[in-house]
Amino acid sequence: MIHEIDEALRRMIERDALGGSAVEVVFDAPTKEWASRRNTPTVDCYLYDVREDVRRRSVGMVAQRRDDGTVESRHAPLRHFKLAYLLTAWTQRPEDEHRLLTNLLACFVRSDVIPMEFLPAALAEAGMPVPVAIAQPPPENRQLSDVWSALGGELKPSLDLVVIAPIDPQRVELAGPPTTEPPVIGIAGAGGQQQSSSGRRPSPARGGGQAASGKAAG
Repeated sequence: MIHEIDEALRRMIERDALGGSAVEVVFDAPTKEWASRRNTPTVDCYLYDVREDVRRRSVGMVAQRRDDGTVESRHAPLRHFKLAYLLTAWTQRPEDEHRLLTNLLACFVRSDVIPMEFLPAALAEAGMPVPVAIAQPPPENRQLSDVWSALGGELKPSLDLVVIAPIDPQRVELAGPPTTEPPVIGIAGAGGQQQSSSGRRPSPARGGGQAASGKAAG
């Protein structure tokens, strides 16, 4: 699913931020060695963090019902994951990089979801929106300066983009056929006789001998 989201972002950026210009969109790690090899205008969307959005997580199973209301199957609910991208612009002049960052910022401010026409078929057909958030304050345990230090590069103007991607666990439990008869509960009474849930005491078993008449047998 991450690869499909990458491609959706690429198409969105190319159309809505770059306007069909010759600027290349890549997903490489912007290390110092990588930057030294760049010789064309580039927008880099580096995926640097993936973690579950636990606030959106549901517990239990979701019932899929037949037309008559009986349960046909149960499936695990969707899980949502935050994909954090570091957006940077690479050109020969800082003013051109700032212009590209402005276009990127405007692109994701205009739309808070990835357009449906860019989404993978599975998400688009199900009508599942994929929210995006641009330039939000990062969590305390995820500072952009730490990302640049890990990459071994110099701090550069950038935008932090977070995409909330739904993932289907594809865990399904089939339900058995519906019960058509009510349950019968048996309760043991005095003398070991069984009493049904209807309150009637069942007849004693035949062939078990006659009750004593009070007279001794001759």
